[in-house]
Amino acid sequence: MVVITGSGTPSLRVLIAGGGVAGQALAFWLTRGGHRVTVAERFPALRATGAQVDLRGQGIEAVRRMGLLDAVRGALVDEAGVALIDARGRAKATIMANTSGKGRQTLTSEYEIMRGDLVRILNDATKDDTEYVFGISVDGFEQDEHKVVAHFSDGSSGEFDLLVGADGQGSRIRQALLPQGFDPYWRVGIHMAYWFIPRIASDSNIRDTYMVPGGRQIMRRSHNPAETQVYFALREESEEASAIHRAPVERQQDFWAGRFRDAGWQTQRFVEGMKTSPFFYSQEIVQVRTDTWSKGRVVLAGDAAHCASPYSGMGISGGLVGAHVLAGEINRHPGDLPTALARYDRTLRPFVNKIQGGVNPRLLRLGMPMTQRAIDAVHATAALACFLRVPELTARFSKEDRGGAWQLPANPAPISTA
Repeated sequence: MVVITGSGTPSLRVLIAGGGVAGQALAFWLTRGGHRVTVAERFPALRATGAQVDLRGQGIEAVRRMGLLDAVRGALVDEAGVALIDARGRAKATIMANTSGKGRQTLTSEYEIMRGDLVRILNDATKDDTEYVFGISVDGFEQDEHKVVAHFSDGSSGEFDLLVGADGQGSRIRQALLPQGFDPYWRVGIHMAYWFIPRIASDSNIRDTYMVPGGRQIMRRSHNPAETQVYFALREESEEASAIHRAPVERQQDFWAGRFRDAGWQTQRFVEGMKTSPFFYSQEIVQVRTDTWSKGRVVLAGDAAHCASPYSGMGISGGLVGAHVLAGEINRHPGDLPTALARYDRTLRPFVNKIQGGVNPRLLRLGMPMTQRAIDAVHATAALACFLRVPELTARFSKEDRGGAWQLPANPAPISTA
């Protein structure tokens, strides 16, 4: 299966399960390392959908090294900052994005982009060198010291040198890789749903955040002249809340409408728009935590390996950074996969520990108060901090972003070979 190139470097046959951000970023660097890459995506076409995401810290550097930062800049969402608002929509405190180019990003990153746009940018950069197969998933695999055989949902099979599970938070590859009964999820007791509705004149380029008694939160942000994104977040630890995300979409929507029926502000508009939205997603906020990311010739990447959760602010950046590290180790040790995969784990683990450790359930609960009195206290504290310019000065003069001082390793491959 391993092919030796004219330069004497082994060329591996790599299968990546999942055509999202991490899977495509990995394909970008592996093909430039001389490997033959197939991406199997279970959706019938490129899944260029999803809500707004951001790049921070090492994630920005990872995109810059791919030569794609200008393309990302050309697709950025105009979001100037975040406002905490009351039930009448009045801003009690507003934290603007840090656009100084120094320090760390605030609640709004300088690099806000729709997930679908980022996926398309990565696809444009990889489609000429990578084989994409849509409408099939990897349903199982078996391996020995020489190869891994992947079994696909259409009944076919294929032999590869390496199988990468980049199939997201609910990864099937991870489930087959780890011991039976192992629970990789670290839960924070928060659930979220988001969807798109028509934009109206009052929807500005400031992200509105509205706190509702009972540990509830609504966010509204607009990503283009025609559409607005709505997010409902709920602080609840119950079997019903955890199970609802696997229910039919109609039941999910009924659940969220019921939980927020008395929330006020523009809730009625948001719930009515839910029924006709072209996009709806409901999830429990979790982190994926495992002691190992590989076994033999199978390895995990992106959210399948180390989902940090939306509240980390580093989910997309973590996927880009992880792909950079994994590809680099494979490209440097193509004839010794055990060494490559061990070094991937050893190099990336401190970064993952840092971004996952930044999610503190106690702090999250403070941002989702149970009473109106507690909400008023949060608003008063935030208003005073903004008056004193604390968020702005803290961001600008911080020496580290959310990924800490961890440094991105050397480029996996020269991009000039593309």
